[in-house]
Amino acid sequence: MTEDGRVEISFTINGDARQARVEPRTLLSDFIRHDLGLTGTHVGCEHGVCGACTVTVDGQTVRSCLLFAAQVDGTRIETIEGLGATREAMHPLQVAFWNHHGLQCGFCTPAMILVAKELLAANPDPTDEEIREAIAGNICRCTGYVFIVEAIRSAARQMAGQEPTHG
Repeated sequence: MTEDGRVEISFTINGDARQARVEPRTLLSDFIRHDLGLTGTHVGCEHGVCGACTVTVDGQTVRSCLLFAAQVDGTRIETIEGLGATREAMHPLQVAFWNHHGLQCGFCTPAMILVAKELLAANPDPTDEEIREAIAGNICRCTGYVFIVEAIRSAARQMAGQEPTHG
């Protein structure tokens, strides 16, 4: 801990090695949004229920509103900004969400995509039931989930080379 009560942390976010000094009580979600300016990580309920703040830490999705920034010292963090930053470089999941209307207001989309990415890394050919189970912890108030499931299924086929990528 530094003289001003802050904690020094080192971490990698979206491939960039970073260092920071944070107050011990700073939530990871607030740190990512306000200190790092990565606003794709959304804050909804601030209780870990809605899933909007989901990011990946060391390859596993976590609710960033339930972690302190000081807890990510030495970790690798990925936010939605770490996927495809331009239309030409979009991840197959981003393309599929676009093509299959898996988003409406977009509030849940970054977290849904990160959860889907984790699912497809562990299970490249999930059933619709497995997809629904994987995204069950992320609330969407707009889509009814049907198009989200279709988008994830399509991305799985694209990533397996069974369906052309288009966007």
